[in-house]
Amino acid sequence: MDIRLTGVTKRFKNVEALRRVDLSIRDGELFTLLGPSGCGKTTTLRLIAGFYIPDEGKIMFGDREVQEIPTSKRNIGMVFQNYALWPHMTVYRNVAYGLQFKKVPKSQWPGMVNEALAKVGLVGYETRYPGQLSGGQQQRVALARALALNPDVLLLDEPLSNLDAKIRGSVRAEIRKLQQSLGITTVYVTHDQEEALTLSDRIGIMCEGKLVQIGTPHDLYEKPSTRFVADFIGANNLVPGVVEAIGDDIIVHTELGLFTGFSHSDVKAGDKCTVTFRPENVEVHAVQPPGQDNHIQGNISFASYMGNTLRYEMEHPAGFLLKADIKNPLQHEELGWGSDVHFCFPKSAALVIPD
Repeated sequence: MDIRLTGVTKRFKNVEALRRVDLSIRDGELFTLLGPSGCGKTTTLRLIAGFYIPDEGKIMFGDREVQEIPTSKRNIGMVFQNYALWPHMTVYRNVAYGLQFKKVPKSQWPGMVNEALAKVGLVGYETRYPGQLSGGQQQRVALARALALNPDVLLLDEPLSNLDAKIRGSVRAEIRKLQQSLGITTVYVTHDQEEALTLSDRIGIMCEGKLVQIGTPHDLYEKPSTRFVADFIGANNLVPGVVEAIGDDIIVHTELGLFTGFSHSDVKAGDKCTVTFRPENVEVHAVQPPGQDNHIQGNISFASYMGNTLRYEMEHPAGFLLKADIKNPLQHEELGWGSDVHFCFPKSAALVIPD
């Protein structure tokens, strides 16, 4: 089932939560709405679900206009952030609850419930209560309840936010494998960039009620179209400047000196811009090496060892704090805090984003 939003606006009293959102979600894809708190992603999900009615615009499921159709008639499955399980009901009754609500004949419940539990790997848990389950198991019960209805669209609102980091990683892998095997159109809401990058076919970045960029995880990470997206997706270094010259490369004047880089946008001399470069593309040296495209000198203000990565933060006299990641710490002699250091990165890693 493909989903289309055209010019959708939603207001709550004097607050405009969404502003003329245009969005097309393809049949069978997992599409993630990503952004900070209050950006409008959950409002968008609730409009698709039918919990809210838009003040302006249209919502289409396939060729059917649905913005005035109640939730119960949209054939959706929904998984909430807090799972919304009934603590006094067994797993079986929780999964069957939606079937009861939709007035499915009781004789059909066992087969539909068992099929849903099999999809999430919980066969044999039918008689347990939510309080007897782990957080990951409770999340899978909520997912089974949504799938028992055989929905055309699956909606998930921050479903992993209550799980610890290790369980969250395994459960999101299960969700992705299940979604791919079922081929069900899925809309996923999260504020977690790593979650969005690992799960999604495409991602829509939201900010202040607007969709600011839509793309594959690779495109959003490698080709952010705005400073906000570059800053929000993964770790990044951002240095404001002004385009000084354009030839084979783009030369940008900044407070840290001249940078050489490239751009996916049309830029011209005199344009204000931001030079962005990822920490993993930065080399760290105690002595300045020759022949580097871009070079910055400063002092180590912080070093954090994360097992497979050593992250340095360098403070520049102009007041900038820059990051560099060493991906193999065992082959690197760690520099102490306060050490004079040189950050170097190639022009192929310096993306110029016009303001």
